[in-house]
Amino acid sequence: MATEQANPGSMLLDQLSIRECIDLFIEDSRVVPDSVAAASPNLEHLVESVVEKYREGGRLLYIGAGTSGRLGVLDASECPPTFCSDPDSIIGIIAGGDSALRRSSEGREDDRHGAVQELDDLEISGRDVLIGIAAGGTTPYVLGAIEHAASRGTTTGLITCSPGTSAPGCDHLIILDTGAELLTGSTRLKAASATKLALNIITTVLFVRLGKVHGNLMVDLAATNDKLIDRAIRILRTMFPELDRSGAMAVLVDSGYMLKPAIVMHACGCDLEQAMRLLECHQGRIRKVLEGKDA
Repeated sequence: MATEQANPGSMLLDQLSIRECIDLFIEDSRVVPDSVAAASPNLEHLVESVVEKYREGGRLLYIGAGTSGRLGVLDASECPPTFCSDPDSIIGIIAGGDSALRRSSEGREDDRHGAVQELDDLEISGRDVLIGIAAGGTTPYVLGAIEHAASRGTTTGLITCSPGTSAPGCDHLIILDTGAELLTGSTRLKAASATKLALNIITTVLFVRLGKVHGNLMVDLAATNDKLIDRAIRILRTMFPELDRSGAMAVLVDSGYMLKPAIVMHACGCDLEQAMRLLECHQGRIRKVLEGKDA
């Protein structure tokens, strides 16, 4: 496995000064965006599948062990607060369960059938997409999950940092060739950084395509605390410079603290019920609502 090889550039890591270590890490990490860029054609096809299945009411499931599993759970858990998505629509599964997020249970990764019961309980089907995450590309828990999901008609993918990886039943193979780690075999370093970037791309592009972003603004936002209320007010004022803070707050209150309807209410001069109806008619896309208003 490429991720288990020794990096010739860090053979004297234990003899370097703190500054030299930092500089070496920075230089070595420059490969991270390049590795994702090289995989972008395959990543594009995977994202297209995720968007298609999600629009049909399917789910996105990540599965992994150790660091890879934690990254999947992290990305899944950040989608509801960022995009107001259903928590059950993007699911992160880690070998050993939620306790493995804090306490290592790497031994679970050797069970090729370890995820079968959980996948069956989730009733995975052809409407779903399951993405395995395995830096080294050989984790039995992940490969077994992909094979089982494929047998259910589920679209499958594998994100790995090891060239030459193969996975029976995998529809979309994403290889992020980050090379050997500075600390031999420690895939929480470059491999994890590249994987996190790929996951960021998958879910962000998914929700952009679903109309939960306007321009580069997170508009599908439920303002449930002070920070999010302030963000919603700033977004309203960015889109509508004529609003002062008190005016933006008033619109937000009238919308039930839901930013997307608040934007439509102010732009179209309508009430909450009408705003919700307009959004439904335009598949939740604010730009389409505003284009229809100006037509």
